[in-house]
This record gives sequence, C-alpha cells and structure tokens, in this order.
Amino acid sequence: MATTNIDSTRNFKDLDLNFAIHPIRKDINVHKAEFAIINSVKNLILTNHFERPFQPEIGSNIRRLLFENIDVILAAQIEREIEETITNFEPRVQISSVVAVAAPEDNGYKIRLEFFVINNPDPITINFFLERIR
Repeated sequence: MATTNIDSTRNFKDLDLNFAIHPIRKDINVHKAEFAIINSVKNLILTNHFERPFQPEIGSNIRRLLFENIDVILAAQIEREIEETITNFEPRVQISSVVAVAAPEDNGYKIRLEFFVINNPDPITINFFLERIR
C-alpha cells in the first residue's frame, strides 16, 4: 500500500457509528481529530475480512483467533495481526507497541495499543478487551 503524506494542519472527521443524535443540531454526532483516528483503528481491528462490501481485503482475522485456546502463543499471533492490519490500512498512524495479555479467567485478551498520529509527537494509548461473541 502506498504511503500518504498528511498535512499536520488537516482536521480528521468521522461519523459516530453509534448514530447518536446531537441534542441541539438534531444531526448525527461527528468525531474529530484523534478521536476519529482512534475509532478508525478500533473498527479496522474488529472488522473481519469480506465484511465490507466491495472491499473484502480490509479488516483482520481477530475474531477467528478468539475461538482458539487462550494462551501466550495466540496472544503473540493477535499482536502480529493487529500490527499488520493497522500498518496496511491506516496510513495516518505509526505503531509504537502492541501488547496482548491472555486473560483465561475472563475468556479473552487485554490489548494495549500505543501509536502516534503522523506529524503529532504525542502518543495515543488505547486499552480494550477482546472476547468472543456468540
């Protein structure tokens, strides 16, 4: 995938995918700046291949991995899958670290993702929990 040169003054905007309505404007809320990029990263991680019409390559196989036995080896595979997905499909982000910790008592993985938005020196850290959904 080609790299994109992003201007540091550019403002990123994205729709709220929960379709929450703004109380005054009566329109769908808009996420801006880093919050829009954080939502984009989360959506990429949680989207399966072939889930988006006409763009079957976008996404990751994280959900497939969640139905395997929970262990350290699978945590390393999840880390690699997250890194590969973000590197391939989110050009606005430079990954600093991905840590997946197996949590067998909770039937999932604790994920800590740290990255930099291009042309922004402040790191962004996302902590979330991946678990299988029946």
